[in-house]
Amino acid sequence: MFVFRKRHLFAALLILGLAVLAAGWPQETAERKTAPAAVQIPPASAKAQTQPSVSGIYTPEKGEEKEQPLVGVWIPYMSLMTPESTESAFRENFEEMLDVAEKYSVNAVFVHVRPFADSLYPSAYEPWSHILTGTQGEDPGYDPLAYMIGAAHRRGMQFHAWINPLRISTGQTPAVLSEESFYLKEREENPDYFIVFENGVYYNPGSADIRERIAESAAEIAEKYDVDGIHFDDYFYPAEEESIDAGQYEAYAESTEDPLPLHEWRTANINALIATVYHRIKTADPDVVFGISPQGNLRNNEKINADVYTWCAQRGYVDYICPQLYYSFENPALPYENALEEWLAMPRLDSVKFYVGLAVYKAGTDADQGTWLGSEEILKGEIERAGESGADGVLFYAIDHLRSEEAAAELANAQIAAKAFTER
Repeated sequence: MFVFRKRHLFAALLILGLAVLAAGWPQETAERKTAPAAVQIPPASAKAQTQPSVSGIYTPEKGEEKEQPLVGVWIPYMSLMTPESTESAFRENFEEMLDVAEKYSVNAVFVHVRPFADSLYPSAYEPWSHILTGTQGEDPGYDPLAYMIGAAHRRGMQFHAWINPLRISTGQTPAVLSEESFYLKEREENPDYFIVFENGVYYNPGSADIRERIAESAAEIAEKYDVDGIHFDDYFYPAEEESIDAGQYEAYAESTEDPLPLHEWRTANINALIATVYHRIKTADPDVVFGISPQGNLRNNEKINADVYTWCAQRGYVDYICPQLYYSFENPALPYENALEEWLAMPRLDSVKFYVGLAVYKAGTDADQGTWLGSEEILKGEIERAGESGADGVLFYAIDHLRSEEAAAELANAQIAAKAFTER
């Protein structure tokens, strides 16, 4: 298995000649994992170079005090929308969500600030998000991100800026793209910057220019705002179909003496993206952490080219990993315990924290073939099991479901368990 993973890393070097500052970065690896060739990172922009330089990858200092276990909640873009589309409604809605979060001992919020190649803050890279005013590109007249960071910090909560790195549009969301959309401006001249599949449009991670753009836009947040972290979700290549980037892969294969198979080439592109993002964020602010919440099923990550094995075992990719273990204990396809054990068995650097994503949205429903209906202590048990396993944190998906009346008893038990988790 690990030989195959090494090829992913070699691929990043072979395809585009990117550099991870191999000469200066220590090649620390997780136990039982041999270090493959480093992915190389292009130089930081002139703007980023004005920030503190990074001579190595950040790792916690020995002897640092043990941090309080993290209890987090995802706040997706849908939850941030209000019928009024006004600043006062936005603020009131967000404060109400923080009120709910406090009841569950939440000490970190993960908030969607770039859901569709758009932004909830003034950006040099993407237009204003439609979720603020109903129209993508329309200035709301205030800075929602600055407000949300302040609101979270006043309550003693960390703020992690959640980005979907590749999604531009899906179906009718957004209904209309801004004239300032990078896609509308570049699609004719640079079609290889994008993947168009079924009813969606996505940034193409096979393009070095696009990887750089995504990394710089993430660094923009770290430079300008007092965020505690930058967070990616579980969306990478949108499909396994060969057609979605056939022209670009063909050009690569024709120009390479020993080209990688398509799947490994795509995986190398994602690895190069993640390494570039990590480096840009650390260049902008070494104290800002970067992490990813991949799918809980390891086989599914393989299909979408999310090389979680490398991210966990090699320096220069992530500061934490948070698999979405959205399964009941009795899930017939993949029980929670089995999924947890698979992730715990994966080689992982000591510097990479391990969080567990939990499916609050399934509580009280007939999900997983009705196995969530057999007990009112499933979430409680999953939180406790995460604590027993040594996990550094748990995250709830998502904020609105913490208010579910149908799962009131289940949530009351989870509330008690979350408080106990933070007091470990």
